[in-house]
Amino acid sequence: MRTFKTLMLGVTLGAMALGAQAQEADDNQAWVSDGLTTFVRSGPTDGYRIVGTLTAGEPVTVLETSGSYTRVQDADGDAVWILSDELQDAPSAGVRVPELEAQVASLSSELEGINEEWETRVATMTETLEQRQQRIAELEARNRELDGEADEALRQVRGLQARLDTQEEDLLLRYFMYGGGVAGAGLLVGLIVPHLPRRRKKRDRWF
Repeated sequence: MRTFKTLMLGVTLGAMALGAQAQEADDNQAWVSDGLTTFVRSGPTDGYRIVGTLTAGEPVTVLETSGSYTRVQDADGDAVWILSDELQDAPSAGVRVPELEAQVASLSSELEGINEEWETRVATMTETLEQRQQRIAELEARNRELDGEADEALRQVRGLQARLDTQEEDLLLRYFMYGGGVAGAGLLVGLIVPHLPRRRKKRDRWF
């Protein structure tokens, strides 16, 4: 649809360009209207005899105007009179159509090149976007993996910290038990020793 609109725009611009060229042409230039044939006379009224015909779209040179007739000179150099209404200021459709078709063909070729370039750019951008999305997905997956590893490491640290706390408590309990045992043994020894019978010393006898 966009290409069709562009082509129609090109045709319109071409027609406008041709019209502008016609306006800039020699003021004495004219073209026979698009009828099949146009009769011409030897004088500027209907009373003059018909001396021939001019082909539709044929370019002629305007020499003078009298009433409703215009005296023109054809490509062969013959001067004849033709109804002014059967002349036009722009080239006929037979001349304009090939030029417009050539412009349309040129525009179509240019548009095809533009479309191919645009499709290439879109494909490149799409490929780049897909690559970026794939890279983002890979990074997100790696991030989730690292988060899992960090959580697991944190659980292990907490477990080791709990074991360490337990071992410290056991060690303190053992120290207390050992110290208590030593103190108890010393106390027991201190209580028993005074009650042990003392060994009497033997008296030396010289007789």
